[in-house]
Amino acid sequence: MSARIHPTAIVDPTATIAPDAEVGPWAIVGPNCHLGAGSVLQARAVLEENVTVGAHVTIGIGSVLGGKPQDLKWKGEQTFVEIGDHTTIREYATINRATSQSWKTTVGQHCFIMSYVHLAHDCHVGDHVIMSNGTQLAGHVTIEEWAIISGLCAVHQFAKVGRHSFIGGMSRVAKDVPPFVKAVGNPIKLYGLNSVGLQRRGFSEEVVSELKKAYRLFFRSELNVRQALDQARQELQPSAEVQALIDFIETSGRGTTI
Repeated sequence: MSARIHPTAIVDPTATIAPDAEVGPWAIVGPNCHLGAGSVLQARAVLEENVTVGAHVTIGIGSVLGGKPQDLKWKGEQTFVEIGDHTTIREYATINRATSQSWKTTVGQHCFIMSYVHLAHDCHVGDHVIMSNGTQLAGHVTIEEWAIISGLCAVHQFAKVGRHSFIGGMSRVAKDVPPFVKAVGNPIKLYGLNSVGLQRRGFSEEVVSELKKAYRLFFRSELNVRQALDQARQELQPSAEVQALIDFIETSGRGTTI
């Protein structure tokens, strides 16, 4: 089966397109780009340079992946963008190549990146992440798996958003958002566990109960971070989820939202 490439599309000689992929009208597949099996590059979308798109990915109208990093420290190094399998990127999203800090900007599998989302250089997005319309990530941002970011949010450079967290619309994320929580606002604040999301994803009542205890210990007590970490290790059941929360807080680079 030959790839369905519209006659108005432009494909660089160094690009590779899977036999069952599709390239729409006026789309561009640039140098050293790869479009995986069953993937679709819709009309006027661009893979600019050094982009690897996995299998069964849809890239919406007018989106641009693999543009140069918007960072004055970038000196033309060969850097990359990688998109995981079964991810959907809607209209007019932009995902920039990395700098030499990490060499590639990455989006995981089964993600849903909605219209006008921007991922700057060296961003790393985990699996099953949802990012709603107009969300903007500065450089070096990490979004862990299963996080949901509502529309029109802005995330500061080097910030980190933890797994299974939920961020409400129009929030300004200046510090790290811990895993398993809800957060919203400008400035952003925490509003308890993401209980509904955790239940939908099959977390047991025992795990949710321990996470609630950890939340109160870290974010609603009079203890400082070191005291809370020590007490958490002594008093909480050592589940993988509680340990993930402890590790996140202990290694936070920008400090955690409270």
